Amino acid sequence: MNFWADIERQISAVTGTRFRIERRDAVGGGCINAAWKVEGHGQRYFVKTNEADVASRFAAEAVGLRVLRSADVIRAPDVLCVGQNDEASWVVLEYLELRLRDARCDAALGEQLAALHRVKHERYGGVDESIPSTAQPNSPSNDWSAFWRDCRLGFQLKRARRNGYTGALQRNGEKLLARVPQLLESQEPPASLLHGDLWSGNAAADEHGAPVVYDPAVYYGDRETDLAMTELFGGFSKSFYAAYRGAYPLDAGYAVRKTLYNLYHVLNHLNRFGGGYLQQSEAMIHALLAEVR
Repeated sequence: MNFWADIERQISAVTGTRFRIERRDAVGGGCINAAWKVEGHGQRYFVKTNEADVASRFAAEAVGLRVLRSADVIRAPDVLCVGQNDEASWVVLEYLELRLRDARCDAALGEQLAALHRVKHERYGGVDESIPSTAQPNSPSNDWSAFWRDCRLGFQLKRARRNGYTGALQRNGEKLLARVPQLLESQEPPASLLHGDLWSGNAAADEHGAPVVYDPAVYYGDRETDLAMTELFGGFSKSFYAAYRGAYPLDAGYAVRKTLYNLYHVLNHLNRFGGGYLQQSEAMIHALLAEVR
């Protein structure tokens, strides 16, 4: 694995201090990239590696982390460098001692997420990013319903067709796409800065018990999309939601929009992991169509 020598040289160049890896330990928890804790010369870093042809994914992650850090409301790991050679690609991050979140951390996370969502942009989309291993179109738009229809649901439905998921999913999916403006007709949200992939595995507590977020898929859009995803797989406490709503109350109709927003992630899982998500996707589409018949 000659790429480790290149990583050492890159870290040395960025920091201005000679760095050699004295210890390298694999870190579990990821299903897409290999992750490592590397130590040397009294320094520690978190390194993610993958095949050379996915370098753009790490570049996008670095952009997202830097945008989150620039907002200065929720802690995110600092980006040291991104690189690749013929053998591999990688991103080197600040190493953080992470622990499980407790209720106090979740309350702080809720307040800080609300503050992040108050960081606004003039248009939706606008940051090149990706949802783990899937390209995520972020063409800037002034129309939220068109953005969600075309860059999120429509994009995933086209991928599903290419992956062989046709039939009822596509027929009803096309009906739903035509009704997205109706489902969002009263929703003209500000273009809020979003984490974009906020499930419980992408948030933790740092060594002081304060919130940390990572592995983002940053863009600007309806803040409810972040809240919706926290509910999709669970893992966030009542204190998180109470703190968020206390700082930035949600608008009426969120319960329906939550399903519309989470459908994107379920379709993404269908395309990545297979048919186990087909029934859930179809049920969500059916429930949404029932709201506009």
